[in-house]
Amino acid sequence: MSESHGLPSHTPFTLRPFQNADAEAVAQLVTDSVRGHWSYNAEQFQEDVQPDRLRWVAEQGGRVVAMARLAPFGSGAPDALRLDLAGDGAAFTPLYLALLGRLPAGFTRLLGVTREDWPEQMGFFGAAGFRNAWQSWGAHLDLAGFEFLPYQPLEERLFLDGYEVERLEQDAEDSDWAALHTLYEQGSADAPRNPTTTPDVLNAAELRDMVRREEVAFVVRWRGQIVASTRLTPRGTEVETEHTVTHAAHRSRGLATLVKARALAWAKAEGFLAAGTGGTVLNLPMLRVNARLGYVPEPMWVTWERGLVGLV
Repeated sequence: MSESHGLPSHTPFTLRPFQNADAEAVAQLVTDSVRGHWSYNAEQFQEDVQPDRLRWVAEQGGRVVAMARLAPFGSGAPDALRLDLAGDGAAFTPLYLALLGRLPAGFTRLLGVTREDWPEQMGFFGAAGFRNAWQSWGAHLDLAGFEFLPYQPLEERLFLDGYEVERLEQDAEDSDWAALHTLYEQGSADAPRNPTTTPDVLNAAELRDMVRREEVAFVVRWRGQIVASTRLTPRGTEVETEHTVTHAAHRSRGLATLVKARALAWAKAEGFLAAGTGGTVLNLPMLRVNARLGYVPEPMWVTWERGLVGLV
């Protein structure tokens, strides 16, 4: 046993840095490790040459059977490295120990993200002394069974109070894009988050470009002013609903439920089959909204944490 880490150091695997020739095998390992939740191809696993990124593989019998990667976690935790693992769980510990001896400077902790029903990763992080620090939820909605009819009374009541829902068009006025960004900033500041659910911050131009290029936005107006919004990202036959926010002065009226319901009705009419969403378990208001809309929760996502001080 290794006294510094509490993990066995003996390994029957051959460990080495990732090479471009490994890309196809690694893409399949990662796709399998997430149970097909996403699909990956070889082009996504080209060799990382940055000094703060490490990817190693484990071979057995001349075949790549596992992969481990360390890279900066991102804006949600700028002091952290993210540890990703895929493949044969028996190879995770030796790969982890190999990476620990090569950590880039300037980081204070390691984070790992996995789903609670993926036993290989869950077992490793628990055994390696990581802390189950944050939990996030994901949920899906079968659009074949979604109907807007139950939300019409809410829409009619809010209409009498001056609220109207619409899709934000590509050629919307500059003032509308500015209002959307102001609402986005307020939602980013107010919504509970953890490192995994903290997206990169977008300025006004970046948000406008993203919506125009790859998203669909729906807004609620009150007397002409945008006071609530939600955004959809089409992905194949599904849409991802994200960043639903209501202006603080207009909350607790059902605007988030209504604007998401309208967006889902649009997605169904456009032929999409399902909708997905997610966020931190601390965001109880959005959990309630999604429950009203019929989203079915999936197993939780767990963010594991371990400090680097005294570890290496």
